[in-house]
Amino acid sequence: MTKQMLIGLLATGLATVSLNVLAEGDAAAGKQAAETCQGCHGIEGYFNVYPSYHVPRIAGQSAAYIESALKAYRDGSRKHETMNANAANLSDQDIANIAAYIASQGK
Repeated sequence: MTKQMLIGLLATGLATVSLNVLAEGDAAAGKQAAETCQGCHGIEGYFNVYPSYHVPRIAGQSAAYIESALKAYRDGSRKHETMNANAANLSDQDIANIAAYIASQGK
């Protein structure tokens, strides 16, 4: 096997793996699931009281970013007590749906 063939096989395999990581999101289903998100992330200029920090507006963010962030909160590799609790029981499909809905919203 040539080096080019091996690189081609690896690239194809990596592309297949990355496609399988992201589920297809349903924005309509995500709208209902994202109701909880809107309580903090949908309020312009919202600040948490303690500890004090700006809560980011997430409407219009890319679905891939939202999906990646929610999975990281779910598995604990991204730390935020409230977000970890909110993401803990979300399935991959729930996360994909929420990500699709949030990405479809205007900034």
